[in-house]
Order: sequence, then C-alpha cells, then structure tokens
Amino acid sequence: MNKKRIVVALGHKALGTTFPEQKSAVKAAAKAIADLAEQDCRIVISHSNAPQIGMIHTAMNEFGKQHPDYTFAPMSVCSAMSQGYIGYDLQNAIREELLSRGIHTPVTTVLTQVVVNPYDDSFYKPVKVIGRVMTGEEARAEEEKGNHVTRTNKGYQRIVSAPKPEDIVEIDAIRTLSDAGHIVIACGGGGIPVLKQGHRLKGASAIIEKDLASGKLAELLNADMLLLLTGEQCLYLNYGKENREPLTDLPADKARSYIAEGQFAETSILPKVVAAVSFVSVKPDGTAVIADLDDAKNAFLQQAGTMIHS
Repeated sequence: MNKKRIVVALGHKALGTTFPEQKSAVKAAAKAIADLAEQDCRIVISHSNAPQIGMIHTAMNEFGKQHPDYTFAPMSVCSAMSQGYIGYDLQNAIREELLSRGIHTPVTTVLTQVVVNPYDDSFYKPVKVIGRVMTGEEARAEEEKGNHVTRTNKGYQRIVSAPKPEDIVEIDAIRTLSDAGHIVIACGGGGIPVLKQGHRLKGASAIIEKDLASGKLAELLNADMLLLLTGEQCLYLNYGKENREPLTDLPADKARSYIAEGQFAETSILPKVVAAVSFVSVKPDGTAVIADLDDAKNAFLQQAGTMIHS
C-alpha cells in the first residue's frame, strides 16, 4: 500500500523571531511533525522566513556599510542563508523528537530554488517590506540603485516584489529523498527566487510567498494533502468581528467567492486560501487543510481545521 504524501507548510508560530525564540519554537513544531510521522505518511515540510530574512538582509547591509570592500548581499543570497539556518534548527529538532519516540527516519534540508517569471506583474508592483528602517537620504540612495522604497510608520524601508512560483529546480531531488523515506525540508521562505537565462539561474530581487510555493510543491509532488499550519484553529468569515463564523468544510468554488468578497486578510490568510484552492483545483482527489500548529495530527485526520476540497 502506497503511503500518503503530505506537504506541511509551517508558519511564523512554528519558528518565532529571534534565535532563542526559534530554538524554543522548533521544539513544538518538531512534536507536531513527529505526530504526523507516527501516522506512517511521507512528509515534506516548507516554512516561513519573514522575520529571519529581514534580520539577515539588515545585518548584511550594515556589514557592507562598515566595510566598503564588501558588496551588499542580494536578496536571493539572503533567502539562501535563511533556508540554511532555519533548516538546521528545524531538522535537528525533528530528528531529536523522532529518536525520542524510537523513530529512525532521516530528516534532510534541501536548499531550494524556485523559478519565477521575469514578466510577473509583481515586479512592477512590489509589496513585500524588507530590511532595516532608513532615513530619507538613505532611501534616496537606495532608489538611485534601482531599488524600490516605501514609507512605513517606522520610516523608510525597502520593498520587493512577490512573484508567483512557476517551477521548483530541485523537485526531482526532493521527490527522490521523499520516496526513499526521508522527511524533507524544502522551499523554505518560498524558496530562492531565480530567473532562467538559458542554462543559467540568476537570483531575483524578490520574496516568494511561502504558502504559494508550498502549493506548487504539493502540486509537483502529486501530494495527497496540503497541510497549512498557522496560529488559528480554522478559517473564519467576518474575522475580528462579533459575528465571526468558523468554516470547517469549504468547497473550492465557495472559497473563490469568499476571496472575491475580501473575506481573508491579504497578507496573512489569503495566500493560504489561494494556495489551497489552487492545489485542489489541479488535484481534485486531494485535500487542503488550514489549521493550528497544535492540531496538526487531527488536521491530517480531517478532524480539525478547515477542509478545502474540489
């Protein structure tokens, strides 16, 4: 009997922000992953990197300011760095939790590049705020380099595009490791955004939405389930209002109508719903579940969270 393959997307709750927070948070995430491993399924994990990539970008830019002989780190390099150190913490925490339960499943992190379209509309309308707060003079200097800057309530910050994922370069390696029984960590932070230029892959100044990359990962792996773990028990209509209504079973067509109504927060919940709808649209017999990290096992068993299906 073939084992079910699930793609698990871990959000901010699973990682925290600072180094100490991350060390603590991944222990809880590891317990959730181990619970899933006990269900005898193939697991591929993606994760967010929003605060981490911002810290790396800021640190590398500050280093460049202090040492003029060094160039500033491109956004794609910052993404690669975040995948490395988050993957390191996450795979070690999962390995420790598995071994404590007598489970000897290898855990492997794959540095993952995700192909984007150079003509994606987002390159003309950047939306992702990143990096340190700048003065007006520093912001003008950034714009002279060709970078986009926006004014926030803190001051000025760089803003980058969020193109849609089109393909995953290392998908064959991820599939091979998963088929061999590894728990695989891939597409961290949405993956390293790259542009195809003949045989060359060139890093793009962008941040790919993690949930959309997770959906693409589930699609290319022909996964049975896309499990999007967050800090909420399920989706809600009228979220934040007195008349909020939990959604536990959500057909894709109904989800599309709620998206059109603007029911889901644009920068947090909406990408999860879009990824879920996209996945079940290309895999009609698949299921996407949006649930709290603490309910991972029950969500896999379709006893918690919001089930999205075709």
